[in-house]
Amino acid sequence: MAPKLPPQPPLEHSSTATTGGAAAHHAPPRGMLRWLLTTNHKEIGSLYLIFSLIMFFIGGIFALVVRAELFQPGLQLVNPEFFNQMTTMHGLIMVFAAVMPAFTGLANWMIPLQIGAPDMALPRLNNFSFWLLPVAFLLLLSTLLMPGGGPNFGWTFYAPLSTTFAPPSTTFFILSLHIAGISSILGAINIVATILNMRAPGMRMMDMPLFVWTWLITAFLLIAVMPVLAGVITMMLMDINFGTSFFSAAGGGDPVLFQHLFWFFGHPEVYIMILPAFGIVSAIIPTFARKPLFGYASMVYATASIALLSFLVWAHHMFAVGLPVVAELFFMYTTMLIAVPTGVKVFNWITTLFRGSITFEPPMLFSLAFVVLFTIGGFSGLMLAIAPADFQYHDTYFVVAHFHYVLVPGAVFAIMAGVYYWLPKWTGHYPNVRLSQWHFWLSVIGVNLTFFPMHFSGLAGMPRRIPDYALQFADFNLVSSLGAFMFGASQLVFVAVVILCVRGGEKAPAKAWDGAEDLEWSVPSPAPLHTFETPPTFSPHLH
Repeated sequence: MAPKLPPQPPLEHSSTATTGGAAAHHAPPRGMLRWLLTTNHKEIGSLYLIFSLIMFFIGGIFALVVRAELFQPGLQLVNPEFFNQMTTMHGLIMVFAAVMPAFTGLANWMIPLQIGAPDMALPRLNNFSFWLLPVAFLLLLSTLLMPGGGPNFGWTFYAPLSTTFAPPSTTFFILSLHIAGISSILGAINIVATILNMRAPGMRMMDMPLFVWTWLITAFLLIAVMPVLAGVITMMLMDINFGTSFFSAAGGGDPVLFQHLFWFFGHPEVYIMILPAFGIVSAIIPTFARKPLFGYASMVYATASIALLSFLVWAHHMFAVGLPVVAELFFMYTTMLIAVPTGVKVFNWITTLFRGSITFEPPMLFSLAFVVLFTIGGFSGLMLAIAPADFQYHDTYFVVAHFHYVLVPGAVFAIMAGVYYWLPKWTGHYPNVRLSQWHFWLSVIGVNLTFFPMHFSGLAGMPRRIPDYALQFADFNLVSSLGAFMFGASQLVFVAVVILCVRGGEKAPAKAWDGAEDLEWSVPSPAPLHTFETPPTFSPHLH
């Protein structure tokens, strides 16, 4: 193993935080009003993270209802109608209310600190875009109590299933998604404005940390595709309530049009949920390998390439609808092409690790698990990209295994890695190492027990979104259900770690991790409410 590198000198800065009198002018209101009215990026970031954690548990409970039902063949606990509501709500909550707000919370907290800005560019808009979310998802959850129950047509809400055959609460589901979409667009505009206009003097675009770069690109993706989602759900609203036939063949419409519109939004959406994860891992691996990130510029270009290609691959979700062969070939090859920039990123992370002075703190453990398990998800994605093979895999549990490997050990593990990495900066304390390790190992074992067997049940032909199944799939489902309950229970350890860290623990200095080099580590731990009121002088370190 290479010798341990000496710690690098911290970045120069002329002012890190307000002190004394200046802060007194910004005394926040007390109690609940403080959180309702706050425009401080750190407090709004905390609100996003707390909200996403609550929704993560709600979405997780819905998933455990599904896994409990699938524990054995036969109908066990819930009727098929409620089972369908649980699968739908699980997907919607996890995508729109857990993963996306968690990344937005990390962006709110860290982007101003990483670029030396005093706050987000549009603080009042920041407050508004957060408070839209609880409204949207309380509305969505309330549909479960309405006559006919909640959405029961899958998180992709394909028409005409969602327009002709769905419960009356579908109109409220559409309103909920509109409100959440407005929140996403406003948040993305705020992030773009902040990054482009508020960097510290001397910080060029190619000096920005990769987390900032990945979020800039993600924000442009959000601004581009959220209006498409708004359009398609408005067309649904018209079909349900105003007699139009956008998606009804009987009235001259086309159900496949819905899929084209939805996936033109939906595939970039997948990258909206993974690009910030790439940024987090690209911050953590160099820190704990004590080496600069290998190939910084290529990482930036690879991220931009993935974002651009994500607009050219949507119909790989639709190989089974009867596309012309030329279209199937086009979408097959463009999908395979995305493996190239993704491979560049994985290669760069591994090369950064090579001959580094590696230590295995909790953020590093989750980042390494991310690299290995996300790559497995990438390989199964390549299998799904092959159009003739996809006819076999389509709508089976193989697809469920694929996208959960991308989103759980991908997006969710990266969020956890980011939380462990920045907790000392947020709270002034290190997370409990022993509990963090328990959380990590239980999560890794639980995730693989849950989702790896799904590859086999899917290849054997088990269809997804079905509450009952043939006897030959029983063993695979037994293991998956046990793994799911294990993974769910292990997240209680995560909550314990966070609460203990907020309440106390080993004190963290400003530069909490030995190899950390970015601007946020020049601010005291815990970070004061107001930072960088005098812009810091940025001295670039070589990438």
